[in-house]
Amino acid sequence: MGYKKRQLFMVLCGIFLTNALLAELIGVKIFSGEGVFGLSGAQIPVMGTKLDFNLTAGVIIWPVVFITTDIINEYFGKESVKRISFLTAALIAYAFLVIVVATALPPAQFWQDINSQGPNGTSFDMNYAFNKVFRQGLGIIVGSLVAFLVGQLLDAHVFHWLKHLTGSRKIWLRATGSTLVSQLVDTVVVLYIAFYLFGDWDLKTVLSVSVINYLYKFTVAVVLTPLLYVSHSIIDRYLASDREVPFDTFIAKD
Repeated sequence: MGYKKRQLFMVLCGIFLTNALLAELIGVKIFSGEGVFGLSGAQIPVMGTKLDFNLTAGVIIWPVVFITTDIINEYFGKESVKRISFLTAALIAYAFLVIVVATALPPAQFWQDINSQGPNGTSFDMNYAFNKVFRQGLGIIVGSLVAFLVGQLLDAHVFHWLKHLTGSRKIWLRATGSTLVSQLVDTVVVLYIAFYLFGDWDLKTVLSVSVINYLYKFTVAVVLTPLLYVSHSIIDRYLASDREVPFDTFIAKD
């Protein structure tokens, strides 16, 4: 592997890992899609109920993971996607373990006191707020990790299968197609585990909310397709002058 390709792999892995971990951490917040544009709830009829575009905050940066996955798959193969996916899942699990330990620590009283005043003179329990934000339920942790791994591995296989069919042509088909298939499964799996198996949602609610979330992911995957072509063009030019460099070049010498 050439020097530039090694660098590219390291950068892509860093982007992938960072955004996947951040998406899990901020995913505890649910925001109003309509509210972003100052609109009222859409009240879309889905399976006998009306739903608004209420989405997890993690979807803001999850498209970066989509794109990075496809680029790693394109230039380094599905085995590389599998390795970085397993590593990322392990580090996400580690991050949640650290959060569990941190939230279990007894708070210092002065920290509680100086952070007890909210806006307009209201008071609140800072330690409770800290724990509420950072410590997600077991169901969400398990659901998100399982869905992440299943989605990533499925994405890698579908991408590879489509690339085998199309060769070097039709980047849009293998990139968008693999994302649409994997994220359909990812969306349903995380909601099913987190809120049906571990929560109190019924299957109708799980499927209804899954539809809304998948509509967003579907739209983003299609809209971002041109960005894949731009990325490929930049990377191809970057790698054009790549050359093989012995591995010991990367090891510091005295």
